[in-house]
Amino acid sequence: MTPLSSRSAPMRLASLVTAINVLVAAGFSIAGLVSPKSILPAGYAPTEASFIFAMYAAARTIPLAFMALIAIYKQSQSALLTLGTLAGFIQLLDAGVGLLQHDPGKSIGPLVIAHSNFSRCTG
Repeated sequence: MTPLSSRSAPMRLASLVTAINVLVAAGFSIAGLVSPKSILPAGYAPTEASFIFAMYAAARTIPLAFMALIAIYKQSQSALLTLGTLAGFIQLLDAGVGLLQHDPGKSIGPLVIAHSNFSRCTG
C-alpha cells in the first residue's frame, strides 16, 4: 500500500465529504418520493402537494449528486469545489427547514454536513 501524497489526501477527503453530502441530500428527496410520510413532521399526512414538492427536491438533488460523482470520478478539483460549495449551501437550507419544523434530527445532520463541506473548502 502506497502512502497518500500531500496533494491526494485533501482531494480524497474533499471527494468523500462531497459524496456523502450529495448522496444524503438525494436520499432524502428520493425518500420523499417513495415514502413521503418518512420526511413529513409527525402527525402530518402526505398529500399531492407534498409529492409535488418531493419531485422538485429530487429534480435539484439527483442531478447535483450525479454531477458531483462525475467530478469525483474525473478528479476535477475546480468542479468538486464548486459543486461541494453548492451542496453545502443546500444543506444549510435543509437545516433551516428542520428548524422551522422544530425537528433537531432534520437540523443537526445537515448542519454537520454543511460544516464539513465548508471546512473542506476553506481549509
